[in-house]
Amino acid sequence: MKVRKHILFSGQVQGVGFRYSAMYLARPLGLTGWVRNLPDGRVEMEVQGEEAAIGKLLSGLREQRWIIIEDMDIRDIGLIEESRFVARAY
Repeated sequence: MKVRKHILFSGQVQGVGFRYSAMYLARPLGLTGWVRNLPDGRVEMEVQGEEAAIGKLLSGLREQRWIIIEDMDIRDIGLIEESRFVARAY
């Protein structure tokens, strides 16, 4: 069953390739959504797909060498129609 999550990441998450790591991890897992940097230093993401695939994405991000996730604020939100996962500007 597909779910969609809104996630705010805090920590060392900007200037470390977070958005592109997320994009390259998400696409092979069949996930859709987007990721972007926020002016306050956090990263915001909406991701949609199977719960297990989202878990693999989050695990993969934690395993990245330069990314240090100190906190994640995760909320379930409604599904939308979209076809891919992209990195957005601010």
